[in-house]
Amino acid sequence: MPLTQPDPLTAIQASLAGTPWANEPLVPMEDSGLAHVHLRLGESGWLLRIPKQSQMGLEPEAHLTYESTCFARAASSGVTPALAESLPPDPALPRGALVVRAIDGRSATLPDDLPALMRSLAAIHRLPLPVTAERAPLLAPRDPLAAMYHEVLDQARYLADAGLAPEAEQGIRRELAQFSASLDTPQRPEQRLITFDAHPGNFLIDVDGQAWMVDLEKARYSYPGFDLAHATLYTSTTWDLNSHAVLDSDAILAAYATWEQAIGETGRAQRPWHLPLRRAMWLWSVTWCAKWQVTSGAPPLSAARGQDWSRQHNSEALNAHVQERVAHYLSPSVVRRMGEEFQSLATAFADGLDTATQRTDDLE
Repeated sequence: MPLTQPDPLTAIQASLAGTPWANEPLVPMEDSGLAHVHLRLGESGWLLRIPKQSQMGLEPEAHLTYESTCFARAASSGVTPALAESLPPDPALPRGALVVRAIDGRSATLPDDLPALMRSLAAIHRLPLPVTAERAPLLAPRDPLAAMYHEVLDQARYLADAGLAPEAEQGIRRELAQFSASLDTPQRPEQRLITFDAHPGNFLIDVDGQAWMVDLEKARYSYPGFDLAHATLYTSTTWDLNSHAVLDSDAILAAYATWEQAIGETGRAQRPWHLPLRRAMWLWSVTWCAKWQVTSGAPPLSAARGQDWSRQHNSEALNAHVQERVAHYLSPSVVRRMGEEFQSLATAFADGLDTATQRTDDLE
């Protein structure tokens, strides 16, 4: 169950002894995510970010190290919340917790806020790439495309048991075959720090119009195109109730054009990879849906275990929302829709992105 009952809150309050927030009241926030519970620390301007599980499959202490490193590495971008402290695991917080700055902002409104989202992603992607030896503990595979394929393939093991209509499963497997064939391409795009969780629901927009990326649990060194896809895919823009929107091709192209402009001279060189990485990110998302469909009915794992999608960690309202979205994304009509979108964008990315860039210039 979410950690919003009186007894757990009292125990968590004791875990804050000796910190600057020891006497701050704990204010539960909406249970809106599958990976964390959030508690405001009174009016201090900080909040407690409590893991329900580790999406990275890590044990508690390793997970805290990973997540705190995500915030630390992204900090100089100026578009992510500051990290104040990491609280070690204890009986009240079996997975520990992070204290991070509470961002005063609203949910993204699409497509109007897409330029702000893209500029914030570019700020993260512009951060200097550390030398190989200094990238740990964050994921930094030598070939991120192959690593992504194997991550998708691991999740695809659940397709057969997820109750998909034959047409939907066949469509997903066709995309998997195409992804596999793309691994033979010798070229690779530029690697940078990416969030790997850039769906619009993970951004807050402040009074100045700046987009803050507030969820950094899965950051890694990989290809920015994964973030660009995650911010604009149908399976991302319709995931969160507060930022729900269906983007047309013009809005998608304009978003990519804004990022190319914001990232600078290397942006255009990434263009041939926009569509392949978009297709790969959709495959990751839709195979995750199959995995959640199959595994979420299990009871919670021990706190010492890593990834755990049990519905018992979440409110009934959150579970109902996720179940509805997962069923929708796994439906034949949506799988077919995505295939049609990829076909239409193949030409648009090649011929239409310069026009979208010019429109972006004209609006500046």
